Amino acid sequence: MNTESTESTGNIGSTRTMTDTPMTTPPLTGLRVLDLATLFAGPLAATLLGDFGAEVVKIEHPAKPDPSRGHGPSKDGVGLWWKLLGRNKRTITLDLSKPGGRDTLLRLAATADVIIENFRPGTLEKWDLGWDELSAANPRLILTRVTGFGQFGPYAHRPGFGTLAEALSGFAAITGEPDAPPTLPPFGLADSIAGLATAYAVMTALTARDRTGEGQVVDMAIIEPILTVLGPQPLWYDQLGHVQPRTGNRSVNNAPRGTYRTADGSWVAVSTSAQSIAERVLRLVGRPELIDEPWFATGEGRAGHADLLDEAVGGWIAERPRDEVLAAFEKAEAAVAPIQDVRDVMTDPQYAALDTITTIDDPELGPLRMQNVLFRLSATPGAIRWAGRPHGADTDEVLTDLGLTPAELTALRAAGAV
Repeated sequence: MNTESTESTGNIGSTRTMTDTPMTTPPLTGLRVLDLATLFAGPLAATLLGDFGAEVVKIEHPAKPDPSRGHGPSKDGVGLWWKLLGRNKRTITLDLSKPGGRDTLLRLAATADVIIENFRPGTLEKWDLGWDELSAANPRLILTRVTGFGQFGPYAHRPGFGTLAEALSGFAAITGEPDAPPTLPPFGLADSIAGLATAYAVMTALTARDRTGEGQVVDMAIIEPILTVLGPQPLWYDQLGHVQPRTGNRSVNNAPRGTYRTADGSWVAVSTSAQSIAERVLRLVGRPELIDEPWFATGEGRAGHADLLDEAVGGWIAERPRDEVLAAFEKAEAAVAPIQDVRDVMTDPQYAALDTITTIDDPELGPLRMQNVLFRLSATPGAIRWAGRPHGADTDEVLTDLGLTPAELTALRAAGAV
């Protein structure tokens, strides 16, 4: 097992990977998670738990690894996305459809606190690994089931991916320019939101277990968390019949809000969600008379005059280079940010201060820079102990720790179960 540890960088709770350095005990130390899921939502939830000390055992098919190992760019044949998604996980192989794999999983389940899986509903049951069998092996187990559409309902048995959740939830319908097609995000938005929600669901179920002593099933449908973060659209429709349209970068709730091009060809984003900020922006760009208009007093009123406000703000920004715009907004205590790509993110001083992009050492690829743990805890910080490990790298160690003998391991391999 990797022995890397962490040390504070000087910012409260921020961490960086070091070698042979003592660390504060992370808050989830002692929690054991079996990650049976593939691709993004379920595995991300397991990653988040592992970042704060949970022992995560990633279980993959012997011949069909998690597809995230092959998603996106690779270096020297090693998938880079997996290095992020697989961090802080030990990796073993099991074919759950084979008797030996099934029996070994039940033995692992007896030692675990949480199982995270994303098979289609009924798949575990087909292998005699449903809730009845798993809870019999461990009544305190939390079985976390992450699927596109949930465990029941007319869509439950359909293939489910984040893209479908982005479409079904209404996200794509409100994203894009008014006269352009609905727009899907160029990354796993729904999966990522579901991963965050799943980690929260697991911790909620564990808290309940602390009171009752009993485990339970978590049913996470990827189509639901993204609907939650879309805000009050169902309420608006229910009460007013209002259907939010596509508005590009504009907001239906306030203005000015959008992206604006500077004189040197850069872009900045401006937000005026607060009334006081809107007033500061209009004073800054030399249009204080608009503040006295009756419609300016509310976000909805300003949104109804977005053309006028965009002309005022956009015109002022277009006459100045980016650095001058940013400095003027900061001096006026108005809200602005440059539009950054990943190159800018990697050198941004605020991200640097937070250690948001941190460096770890990887046996396969050497130093890697990736996103740090999700938040900082002042007393019990999380840490990246290692990046995603090779397929099945820890099979012998984990199963030997479970009590399997060399002869049993040999038999499992001969049967294709590991």
